[in-house]
Amino acid sequence: MTSADIVIIGSGMGGATIAAALAPTGRRIVILERGDRLAPSRYDRDAQAIFGNGVFRPEETWLDGANKPFNPGNYYNVGGNSKFYGAVLIRYRAEDFGVLQHLGGSTPGWPISYAELEPDYQAAEEFFAVRGTLGEDPTEPPHSGQYPHTAVPDEPDIADLRARLARVGLSPASLPLGVDLDRWLAGGQTTWDAFPDTCGGKMDAESRSLKTALVHDNVSLMTKCRVTRLIADADGRVSRVVYEQDGEEKSLAPRLVVLSAGAVQSAALLLASAGDAAPNGLANRSDQVGRNFMNHNCSAVLALHPFRKNRSVYQKTIMVNDYYLSANENAAPLGNIQMLGKITGPILAASSGLPNWLANIIAARSYDFYAMSEDLPDPESRVTLKDGQIRLDWKRSNWAAHEGLVRLLKSKLREAGFPIVVAKPFDRRTPSHQCGTARMGKDPQSSVVDTFCRSHDHQNLFIVDASVLPTSAAVNPALTIAALALRAGRHIRETEFAA
Repeated sequence: MTSADIVIIGSGMGGATIAAALAPTGRRIVILERGDRLAPSRYDRDAQAIFGNGVFRPEETWLDGANKPFNPGNYYNVGGNSKFYGAVLIRYRAEDFGVLQHLGGSTPGWPISYAELEPDYQAAEEFFAVRGTLGEDPTEPPHSGQYPHTAVPDEPDIADLRARLARVGLSPASLPLGVDLDRWLAGGQTTWDAFPDTCGGKMDAESRSLKTALVHDNVSLMTKCRVTRLIADADGRVSRVVYEQDGEEKSLAPRLVVLSAGAVQSAALLLASAGDAAPNGLANRSDQVGRNFMNHNCSAVLALHPFRKNRSVYQKTIMVNDYYLSANENAAPLGNIQMLGKITGPILAASSGLPNWLANIIAARSYDFYAMSEDLPDPESRVTLKDGQIRLDWKRSNWAAHEGLVRLLKSKLREAGFPIVVAKPFDRRTPSHQCGTARMGKDPQSSVVDTFCRSHDHQNLFIVDASVLPTSAAVNPALTIAALALRAGRHIRETEFAA
């Protein structure tokens, strides 16, 4: 058994970013990653391989609420899911931290305010070199500084789309993005949304956070290490991290543990670590581990004009939040609208089953949108283990709001000059920003971690990933996870390793 000051489990947005925050302490930090680094391959920009053949999807099976097996589509590699993300680095709106009444129920609010997290949002935007523009979005929360870089430019056909949306009364705004556009396009003329980053063109957990952390000699990354359980001593301190590497069981004895395996895997590991002193799993005195699972309600919406082509390559530069807080003065929040990465013929054929010739005709003319609505926390929407296998019983909520968002979007797109508008909801197999299984709160009886992501039950255990989010909001969570990681890292430096 080897000792370490800090063991971080997972190298995604939470784990890698807190590693970067803690690296300057000089403490010995070991990052355990279940997967390996993504190496450049011939499949990196191959739409059929990615969307049709699923070459990057792990061969993993979970059970759904009816105990039927499915492939969840999560990724296990250095950098986690951020290696495939759409590089959207957007803040939760200030209202998301309070109690909001939705069509499907109300949110519980956060134990911290937007103002408390704002400095960390600003730091995260600077750390990830976010490109954006203030002043365009009516729901934009207060910023203490500017975006580090100007927004990714609209391509000509998207500039025309932006003008069309404005003419029908919407407020199109630039998506905050973490992309080195020139570097990305040098690797191939495709969008970055759902494509793997092996060229360093995205500001992801590997290219930014891990790269920063590993400059320090006290930080090491160990790949192909699958953590199987955590062991706590009689005092409640997590004393051992047990993992498998190359078929051999090994362990580390840490001073601090940071669990950042993702909303589902973090919950599953805590549950799998049950013992005599913690029969329901570690960090689970509240019986909240695995509960309140949320996954955004999402649909792809394609707008077409049969005689007008969309010549864009990447497309993903616009968002619309006019319906984020309400559809009108008295209506409930509906959600966020943003561009998908440009759908091409091979992508459409692979995801729809259309013949290639028809998919090519449609994709050449389509403007592709991503409608996203909040899923509300429900203690019966949960992750459990069945004979050691992950069982995910997702209780989708607030669907009427999502239907309303899609309906309004389709109407506005027709008004903007697109006579053909079609929508398709994402199914349960699509991981659309999973979160919520180890919720943050001030009351140890109803939450898993405190406001600095420290376990209520184990003082040397921090959980820093999407599992701690009390609500899903209706925007991409990556920047919020990074901001929480910077906040937790600062707290650890001040309380555990102060000079």
